[in-house]
Amino acid sequence: MHEKHSTPGLIDSHVHLDDAAFAIDRDAVIERADQAGVEAMIVPGVDAESWPRIKALCAKHTRLHPAFGLHPMFLGKHVPAHVDALSSWLDEENAVAVGEIGLDFHVEGLDRELQRDFFQRQLQLARQRDLPVIVHARGALEEVSLTLRRTGGLRGVVHSFSGSEQQAQHLWDIGFHLGIGGPVTYPRAQRLRRIVAQMPIEFLLLESDAPDQPDAAHRGERNEPARIADVLQCIAALRGEPEARVAAATSANARRLFALNRRDS
Repeated sequence: MHEKHSTPGLIDSHVHLDDAAFAIDRDAVIERADQAGVEAMIVPGVDAESWPRIKALCAKHTRLHPAFGLHPMFLGKHVPAHVDALSSWLDEENAVAVGEIGLDFHVEGLDRELQRDFFQRQLQLARQRDLPVIVHARGALEEVSLTLRRTGGLRGVVHSFSGSEQQAQHLWDIGFHLGIGGPVTYPRAQRLRRIVAQMPIEFLLLESDAPDQPDAAHRGERNEPARIADVLQCIAALRGEPEARVAAATSANARRLFALNRRDS
């Protein structure tokens, strides 16, 4: 059980709170996040079926903010008409971002050309609406980065970043953030830890990706948003900076990217 965190105002920029893993105790999970100092959470959609769940969840809990998208890992559930439906959802449901979208070349059997088509069409929706994008880029970071640069007029976050220093630099150069969560707490993640230690803080976002990607202390367990307090502690130690400074900076980044201040006012 977390006690009330001494550094309030954390923002979890990526948490799948609509997931069935939280069906039994979702309200308690949200309460534990509150006790840990998490004041806002972004809940991205992965397929058309998830959007109504996320809408209802965010309507019930004002600290939750919805994003809607078509995730490449669920390619088999998507049809072209879902992109048209997504256009309406973005216009009507106060989405803070288009996401989770992207490319996944790690999972075998996912049609790459079809992935590219869905990704590009969703990027166009984001650009037309001046919305940020939440991007999944597993085994495809180089192509994702090139696509973002080529499309232009975009901003957002590459969630669960796991690339090289050079790939990180390319993303900062086009104004994209890196979403950092549980993986940075593993000592073997030396390259990621080095990037996080040295990166410009204005491009850093905290994320849990719950129920996935728990931190090293909770390996194999269901993750939850309260644990971004532990991610914060790790990142602050890596950077040699006070937790309060990292918390304030990353939360300001998330509020700016997702226009949360405007939505709270």
